[in-house]
Amino acid sequence: MPLSRHIIAGVHITDRIQHVDAVQHLLTEYGCSIRTRLGLHEADAGFCSPNGLLLLELIDDDLKADELIGKLNAVEGVEAKKMTFDHP
Repeated sequence: MPLSRHIIAGVHITDRIQHVDAVQHLLTEYGCSIRTRLGLHEADAGFCSPNGLLLLELIDDDLKADELIGKLNAVEGVEAKKMTFDHP
């Protein structure tokens, strides 16, 4: 069945090492609502940024997406935002 929209969550995490357990717990809890997960952080020879960015493609369910984003925003050092792209 084709999607009626794409729901994307952008998740910015400061001090990844400090907050990884809480974020991973939520991603596991909502795992069946996450179709795609992409993690980005700045890395170079001898340097690995403490900050990270996750991009999540969520299934076509606004309620679950809003729940997950709300719980992520409740974690210290985490900021999550939702983008929705409708299909005509």
